[in-house]
Amino acid sequence: MSNVPRSIIFFHPDLGIGGAERLILDAALALKSKGHKITIFTSHCDPNHCFDEARNGTLDVRIRGNTIFPPTLFGRFKILFSILRQLHLLISITISGELARLKPDVFFIDQLAAGTLFLRWRWSEIRILFYCHFPDLLLVQDRSRWWKWIWRLPFDELEGWATKGADKIIVNSDFTKGVVEEIWPALVGKKHRAQSIGVIYPCVNTKETTTGKVEDKKLNGDLWNDKKMILSINRFERKKNIGLAIKAFHGLKSHDRQGVRLVLAGGYDPRVEENVSYYGELVKLTESLGLRSATTKNVVTALNVPDDIEVLFLLSVPAQLKAMLLSAACLLVYTPTNEHFGIVPLEAMLAGVPVLAADSGGPLETVLEGQTGWLRTAEDVGQWTEVMQRVLHSMSEEKLRTMGIAGKRWVKSEFSETKLADRLDEEITWMVDSPRRRVLENANLLLGLGIAVPFIAALYVIWSKVIDILRS
Repeated sequence: MSNVPRSIIFFHPDLGIGGAERLILDAALALKSKGHKITIFTSHCDPNHCFDEARNGTLDVRIRGNTIFPPTLFGRFKILFSILRQLHLLISITISGELARLKPDVFFIDQLAAGTLFLRWRWSEIRILFYCHFPDLLLVQDRSRWWKWIWRLPFDELEGWATKGADKIIVNSDFTKGVVEEIWPALVGKKHRAQSIGVIYPCVNTKETTTGKVEDKKLNGDLWNDKKMILSINRFERKKNIGLAIKAFHGLKSHDRQGVRLVLAGGYDPRVEENVSYYGELVKLTESLGLRSATTKNVVTALNVPDDIEVLFLLSVPAQLKAMLLSAACLLVYTPTNEHFGIVPLEAMLAGVPVLAADSGGPLETVLEGQTGWLRTAEDVGQWTEVMQRVLHSMSEEKLRTMGIAGKRWVKSEFSETKLADRLDEEITWMVDSPRRRVLENANLLLGLGIAVPFIAALYVIWSKVIDILRS
């Protein structure tokens, strides 16, 4: 492993609050701890909706490429405008000389691969690492109509081509690696280490934990008058399947819910239509089941909700409140299926909280069945209710404490920031010292023309509609 300090430039589309954003900041901090110079470019970072390190000067975060193209047009065409904003960012910092002044040694891109092609063309000597959280083409849910399928086709092809343009591809779990190799088989079987797909798990901050959770005090009761708490932390998105937690909680007998509160906390951005609509759906589900609920947005109002509230929605939870919730919870429920990785179970285990998660995707690699938590199928609500019942009323505090200690040890040994720093530094060194991956071939050139034509045509149609609206 090399000790040579490098200038590493990160590119991330929207530095808000989410697992991908947490990973990018942790990766930047990890590499900074190794002596590298870190700069992060993004097209959006709202100081009121981002992690502390993105706004408090801990990292050099620069917002560029946000003055021409909006994130969406009337809530649509997100992928198109995401690519245009990324290209705007890359072109603007190239033309202005800002990127050259940073004397880059490595480019670190995640989430949106399109920019790798521009970087390979303009900065041909600089190596590119692409961190794939999950292929975007598999995240698009609705392709039922033929025109939606046609619309997505060039972007799907572009994603595959651009991903191959990276000199090193890293994924967040063995689960994601298997998915990537299945949809892009050309990436499989590379003999040279630098050109094979690597797996580097995200980390959690093991230096600043919620203290006292395992070693002393009662397992519950610090926030709401000795009320036991079942906690869910997730963005308000349908794929997170938060309704499962509500249904499983409702499955408890009414007397078993006495003195218990289900807290649904997570990222909520009023700019995102899905966040707003899905939150509304969850509130309606809660009401339809006869559960009393309330919604708060800050620590003060959260701590002063009426005692009879059974389900509490906490929107855009700040770090301080999140730590308090993890410190007081007796169980963390993690409901997404086929989650690419999932950082929240690690945060819970680090705080000494047992985890109940879906038995698919990343949690299969992070939650140890019967030791640090439980893995259950998301198709059977009753199984989730049974675990809740066991934690609330059957297991002794000593047993829960033992699970908490095991979880903390497991996370510190396998998912620490030190381990992330070592693995990233090692992979970057291999990448820089190895021959470049070949990306442009005759078939790719023809594919490029196939992508460019509908791309430009779509942009022309959209822009024409905007002009018509402005004139009318």
